[in-house]
Amino acid sequence: MASIFSADLFAKPAMRYIAYAVMAMLLSVVHVVMLKYVAVQSVTPDLLLILVIWAALAEGQFIGTLVGFGAGLLYDVASGDVLGSNALAKTVAGFVAGYFFKENMALVTIGSARFLLIVTLCAFVHNLLYFFFYVQPMEVSFWSFFLIYGVATTLYTSVAAVFPMLYVNRQKDW
Repeated sequence: MASIFSADLFAKPAMRYIAYAVMAMLLSVVHVVMLKYVAVQSVTPDLLLILVIWAALAEGQFIGTLVGFGAGLLYDVASGDVLGSNALAKTVAGFVAGYFFKENMALVTIGSARFLLIVTLCAFVHNLLYFFFYVQPMEVSFWSFFLIYGVATTLYTSVAAVFPMLYVNRQKDW
């Protein structure tokens, strides 16, 4: 069975972009409603960030940046978070992930351990930016807050990225 993005329906770029938008909407709802059940000390994986990195590796830096901005803005609106904080952080993460784009090599990259390293790097950059703006009005040290939440969220997001990596890896073998 071929991957979802290699099917004839998703051969056109416009259909892939619509698929990214639909996935971002679904993941925003899942993140706001369902992820509280898998939270560890209020730390949850960032599923939208995994989508942004996937888009950057599959489509390139520009599309990864746009998907990051759109997904971040959508999540800001859905979660009631500070408007623009997720949008900025996910935009930069999509931009960074785009540096690892190689033409026609998306499934190879996503289906390997390299994907986990890219997710870890981008999640670290994302969390550094996001928590920098999140902590400013608080009376907590940025570094202590970042170590408690930023590093834990980075690791949890990297663990959650194992599932798409294994899915793509299994699809490659067929």
